[in-house]
This record gives sequence, structure tokens and C-alpha cells, in this order.
Amino acid sequence: MMSRPERIRLGVNIDHCATLRMARYRGYPRLRGEMVEPDPVALALEAERAGADGITVHPREDGRHIQQEDVRELRGTLQIPLNMEMAVTPAMVAFAREIQPHTVCMVPEKRAEVTTEGGLDVAGQYDAVAGAVKALAADGIHSSLFIDPEKNQVEAAARADAAFVELHTGAYANSYYTEEGEEEKERLVRALLHARELGLKVNMGHGINYVNVRPLSFLGGIYEMNIGHSILSRALFCGIREAVREMALRMNGEPA
Repeated sequence: MMSRPERIRLGVNIDHCATLRMARYRGYPRLRGEMVEPDPVALALEAERAGADGITVHPREDGRHIQQEDVRELRGTLQIPLNMEMAVTPAMVAFAREIQPHTVCMVPEKRAEVTTEGGLDVAGQYDAVAGAVKALAADGIHSSLFIDPEKNQVEAAARADAAFVELHTGAYANSYYTEEGEEEKERLVRALLHARELGLKVNMGHGINYVNVRPLSFLGGIYEMNIGHSILSRALFCGIREAVREMALRMNGEPA
């Protein structure tokens, strides 16, 4: 086990604020202002005021939640880094180069899924991923690759010259209350150590909540956690500022 970093950064994913908006206003000519609510940009600014270290959004091909205009507005408004999740396609690479987010996180994308399922197969589509990383790096954009905690994917990410990997914590989260939970945590530890040995910064995300975050907070070597669903769910009861504050404390092993 590695020494604890000074602090794990918190990236707040606001996609599902936009999911709620689109459930009511899909097809409406304006998606901010007038009676349209909730506004993802307003939520992002509240998260920023609460101490979030970054905001994550995923403008998907099917436009189910975050819209490209939301991303443009966020890029011109936020004082903290914007992390844009994206499919590995020429259209999304071009959009990222237009927007110039601080980082992009390349993820797999399927129309039928409710949310991102599984990590990106970097090893299996190496040329496309490495090409996207290179194109974005030419514009000064750092790339992260959302991968399962597997050795071959970590090594492929390093070969592709990604700056970060984001380890998919979904299997860990789903097995947290079962006998497999500890095994999944150990998979994350092995991938974390290997990635850092190869010079990659390591983020984690997917399914992290206010309970299962505590064991991860003591691993050491994690740069950032990107968390959305759990924070927005907690915000329904206590507001986004308190939800962000509590998660930032818990993910660093401190009492909330």
C-alpha cells in the first residue's frame, strides 16, 4: 500500500441533472432560462462554490442529457477544470478541439445503455485511441482513458501516451456488500500500482458512493475521483453544496 496523497481531488459529474431536465423539456426550443429547470450550468457553479475541484460532463451521441451548448456554456463560465467524457470518434475529437476542456476522458458509448457500462478497450482499438490522444495533445488537451482495472488495458493506455487512466470502479461498487468486494478492491489496487509504475496519473469513477468510498480513500496514489449519481442523489435531500462538501471529506478519509 502506498503513502496517502495530500488530498484526492473531487470531480463532480453533472450529467444526471441534465437527465432530469431532458425528461421534461426534450424538444423544447430553449434548454436554459424561462421555466426550464434544472439548469446543469447553475448546478455546476453551485458545486464549484462548494469546493469541487472539477466538473465532468458527457455529451453523448444521442444527446440524452448534456447538450453541446451546455458544454460551451460551462467552458466559458467555470473557474475550475472541465473534464469532458467522449466517445472515440472524429466528431467528438473535433468538438473537444473546439471547446478546449482541461481534460477529456475517452469512454465506450452504446446507445442502449443507461450509463457507461465497462471500460474502454484500449488494447483492442489501440490505433484509434492513440490517434485521438495525439490529436488532442497537439492542442494541449490532456487525455484520460476510462478502463477496467486490467493489466493489458493499463499498459495499452501507457503506450498510447495518455496522461491519465480512470479505473472503472463499477465492479467494486456492485460487489461491495458481497464476498467478491475485497477481491474487486484488490484488482483496483494492482491496476493502480501498475499504472503509477508506468507514469500514469490515476483517477477512479463509476458507482462510488458515500459508503464504498471510504476503503478507496485509504489506498493512496489516487489523483481524482469522478462522482455523479451519488452526489446528485444526496443533493435531493440536503442540497448540492452540502452533498459536495460531505463527499470531499469522505473520499479523503475524514469524518463528514
